[in-house]
Amino acid sequence: MDEPPHLLTTRAVYDTMAADYARLLPDLRAETNLDKAMLATFAELVLRADLGPVADLGCGTGRITTHLDALGVNVFGIDLSSAMVEQARQAHPHLHFEIGSITALDLSDDSTGGVLAWYSTIHMPPEDLSQVFAEFTRVLAPGGFLLIGFHVGDGDQPRSVDFRDEVSVDAYDVMPERMVEVCGEAGLVVHAQLLRAAQGRELRPQASLIATKPDNP
Repeated sequence: MDEPPHLLTTRAVYDTMAADYARLLPDLRAETNLDKAMLATFAELVLRADLGPVADLGCGTGRITTHLDALGVNVFGIDLSSAMVEQARQAHPHLHFEIGSITALDLSDDSTGGVLAWYSTIHMPPEDLSQVFAEFTRVLAPGGFLLIGFHVGDGDQPRSVDFRDEVSVDAYDVMPERMVEVCGEAGLVVHAQLLRAAQGRELRPQASLIATKPDNP
């Protein structure tokens, strides 16, 4: 089955930018203390639930994966870009990384205790979010947790994220209320939400939320 154009473009862009991405953003220096607090809360929740490993979906070069690992989480990473996965494997050889798409995960039902999607849905057109969240729900064990980070805005129309040498990819902003709706449609219950103002070089507000897959849906 042919992949949609936006996946092909996203993969090609991050394959091209992987080495630069790894060099410019090797750790959590772009995250605020509030972002780190959400990651820490997510780590505490999945550790306490102890329902299986955490899948860092759209893991990129593994910078958040290794942060969760340092917090004691059993975590592995999946990314669409083979070049990003190679960067992750080189930088963090003690962790497992594989190539895959969040639209069709090669994971068994109920196999993860947590799913992290840290800004990894931003290149998905709005009409595809329901399919992606259905995958999150499918692979989460009952009682497991999802943490998602995203840019805030009315994302009906894409905006261009421009890298070097005229390399660009479309991105979509999402209103927090819409993300809550998508969670609900996928059978997830929102546990906590963070909405913060843009900081530093950011151009728009940022948000994250933690949702859970009920034990008894």
